[in-house]
Amino acid sequence: MPPTTELRAHAPLRPLDAAHARWARGFWGELHTRTRDVTVPRIWESLSDPDTSPGLANFHMAAGLASGSHVGPPFMDGDFYKWFEAAVARLETDPDATLEARLEDLAALIASVQRDDGYLHTPTFIAERNEEDVVALADRFNFETYNLGHLITAGIRHWQVTGSETLLAAAKKAASFLESLATEKPVELARSAICPSHYMAVIELYRATGDERYLRLAESFVRVRDDFEEGGDDNQDRVAVREQTVVAGHAVRANYLYAGLADLVAETGDPEITAVLERLWADVVDTKLYLTGGCGALYDGASPDGHPWQREISRVHQAYGRAYQLPNTTAHAESCANIGLILWSERMLALGAPDARYADVIEQVSYNALLASISLAGSEYFYTNALRQVRGLPYPLRRPGDTGQPIVPPPPPSDERLRQEYLTCFCCPPNIARTLAQFHERIASLSADGLHVHQYGGSDLDVAGDAGRLALREDSDYPWDGRITFTVTDASGALPLHLRVPGWSTDVSLTLNGSPVEVSPPGTYTRVEREWQAGDVVELNLPMPIRVLRGHRLAEEITNQVAVQRGPLVYALESADLPDGVLLEQAAFRRGTALEPVETDVAGHRVVALDTELTVLPSGEPSGLYRDIDDAPLQTIPARLVPYFAWGNRGAGEMSVWLPVVW
Repeated sequence: MPPTTELRAHAPLRPLDAAHARWARGFWGELHTRTRDVTVPRIWESLSDPDTSPGLANFHMAAGLASGSHVGPPFMDGDFYKWFEAAVARLETDPDATLEARLEDLAALIASVQRDDGYLHTPTFIAERNEEDVVALADRFNFETYNLGHLITAGIRHWQVTGSETLLAAAKKAASFLESLATEKPVELARSAICPSHYMAVIELYRATGDERYLRLAESFVRVRDDFEEGGDDNQDRVAVREQTVVAGHAVRANYLYAGLADLVAETGDPEITAVLERLWADVVDTKLYLTGGCGALYDGASPDGHPWQREISRVHQAYGRAYQLPNTTAHAESCANIGLILWSERMLALGAPDARYADVIEQVSYNALLASISLAGSEYFYTNALRQVRGLPYPLRRPGDTGQPIVPPPPPSDERLRQEYLTCFCCPPNIARTLAQFHERIASLSADGLHVHQYGGSDLDVAGDAGRLALREDSDYPWDGRITFTVTDASGALPLHLRVPGWSTDVSLTLNGSPVEVSPPGTYTRVEREWQAGDVVELNLPMPIRVLRGHRLAEEITNQVAVQRGPLVYALESADLPDGVLLEQAAFRRGTALEPVETDVAGHRVVALDTELTVLPSGEPSGLYRDIDDAPLQTIPARLVPYFAWGNRGAGEMSVWLPVVW
């Protein structure tokens, strides 16, 4: 049925699909090719190989095509759906008949497993086939609603790209099951609503079908959550949504929840929830976000921390901590949480007059934490994303992929934590894959006021609005160089063009066909408007300042330390780039020291590094916790900083984003 209100009525910025925006060259063009040719197919190789992963095998057992017991975490179904979504995105940008046929076969397999009422969870179905006692929704950590949310999203994407309704029908049935829970078993729904992908999913189903029952379903999710009396901060359900003032608890769950609520606001315009989301987003960005864009500082903690009424305190994990609580060596910063902030930020960006802060944060996460979570080869992954890695930690940190079972073999030494091709907890790799495969959707948006370009790196754009059509080719060496040229390849009319001026930028200039144009301040969108003609050239020049940054006075772990950023890229020092005999903890940055950009490579991949001199602090570890300061003269050494996203690609070693400063 057609909706009675306009879709996205309260979101002026409309996303662009691959028919209107794509990465065609440059930095992101190369990453698109790597994702298509390496990342997506290699993950499939893992998921489809029962000796490596139970991802596909679990569906075969649930369908009765094979025998055995369920293997892997209970959210493995959702991870399979995320890979499916990544493969659909690959199909959208690069049609492939073989891949399309495989996806249709998989869609049929998934749909064949689904129960008539829409429930689908392979651990339950396999246990039933093995005549084991099992009850759906018996344990919130079975992740049923998380899995169903990703199933719905995958079904929608598959239908949008291929026209096949095989998985879309399963998505509708899954939504019907969630609808029955909201009506008949609200406590079970609220208890199971962790990592709530289903909020975003049912809004997308509403947009795809126009059926307002799915919008009402999303509203019921909020009502059920607010009425829940068993909640805690780890799941953001101790306090009603409209009463939340700070972000707490599990970072993936938080970011997914708030992204889903932003989707809801785009359809309803709810001013209360809008204000809550703006306040919570600012809380993260202003007090809880790593310089790299990493989210969720803590492996484990308690919330509300230090609360006077201890019965209110509950355990949190993989979580946001207190304001300014940002440890480096023990930073959790799960890859899925960082992606969740991209999802949340892009939805906030769409809600009003474009606010470049949201696009700036998407850029911050994408160029640093997101790209650090995958190897330069495109086939190995981090689950956690520390800002410092050192030798000899006297305590273990959960390895990427640890799920609570005994670890065999034992964890590697703390300076040998490297990306892995397959993680037993496999939620992050397919999430990274789908985020990169869909990254063309984050280039630009269209509104009644024109075309808004958010991200740079080698795009082709072709859009039409009420004021005309505009097709652009972007040529740039961004993020290594700030000269960004847009050439009009086709046009009619005077559709305004809005280019993001990053908040980190200074001394920005803009020309139109060689003539200077006034530029708006950093952290805004600058407007260019004319009767466009093919061959027009708009050139945005973003000088790449090398910034030496220090932290807030309350960020204790980085007191008297500095970090280096050039353009959108954060840099790090690896032990591989120190002279023999100099340890990472000895390396310090003297204020005023020059840093020189130099083109080089890391593991065969082109980067711009920063050459500098570092001060060498006295060596030697104290025999106890403390020692007298050494008054030996300080020496200097040549050293090189590399982009944070490139660290850990040259074997085991130590690394730090923040360095002691010598004043």
